[in-house]
Amino acid sequence: MEKKNKNVDISLALGGGGSKGYAHLGVVRALEKRGYRIKAIAGTSAGGMAASILAAGFSPDEIIDKIAPLHQDNLYGFGKGPSLLGNSGVEQIIRQFLEDMTFADLKIPCALTAVDLINMIEINIQEGKVIDGVMATIAIPGIFPPKEWKNYLLVDGMVLNPVPVEIARSLVPSLPVIAVSLTPEPERWKKESPWDSTPANPLLRTVSKLRVAKAFDVYLRSMDMTSHMLGEKRLELENPDLIIRPDVAHIGSLDRVDIQEVVEIGEQAVEKIEDELRRIPRRRRRSTRR
Repeated sequence: MEKKNKNVDISLALGGGGSKGYAHLGVVRALEKRGYRIKAIAGTSAGGMAASILAAGFSPDEIIDKIAPLHQDNLYGFGKGPSLLGNSGVEQIIRQFLEDMTFADLKIPCALTAVDLINMIEINIQEGKVIDGVMATIAIPGIFPPKEWKNYLLVDGMVLNPVPVEIARSLVPSLPVIAVSLTPEPERWKKESPWDSTPANPLLRTVSKLRVAKAFDVYLRSMDMTSHMLGEKRLELENPDLIIRPDVAHIGSLDRVDIQEVVEIGEQAVEKIEDELRRIPRRRRRSTRR
């Protein structure tokens, strides 16, 4: 049985990873069972989606109950414009939770990351409609359509900020930050088996037969490596108080998965770092940046 702490306040930084992101719900559920209270949350891509719904006041169990019965093959359609796939199915699901909520309506401070293609800069989204921020942070370049927001043309925050530690820290600077990375440690990265390029989703299998899609698969594999190494460097620089790494390296970004199984992987990741978890400070004494 897990040992429960007495109401330890924390900030969370949730990393991206597509279908791997269901593990975030398991991590949060396990942390809350142990007495950790989330007082601020930032997320990138799938982590941004989870962050926004959690910040709206939904518990991990409430989220799981709503999404577990859904048919994942219906999440994506054929894309329009500069994208292989459309994400209207994903948007409909997110709207069930967020409706027309703004960031000011959220129960706890929340920030989402995206990247502006026009100015080539990282964008920190903390205002306006939350659904707009979510659709921007999950817009995998070339796979999903970019999101127009203000004067920006936004794509997935994974391009520049795979795990938004410093953004989470900025929301409530006095609190320790726990980062949840959906990629393995660098030493394990080299040992992982090759990526299976045959998608589980029937629509994706159809798309993958196209010549342009096969070429794009090469690009995505390269970007996956780049994102991993960039994420590790940023984690090293931004120095979260703890890193939790669910063992989800075998899951592809757009795979059809057993949601309950991936959630359990997130819970198991917390169980594995019990000792380190109990050692995190209740308050930060100073910033890691100078």
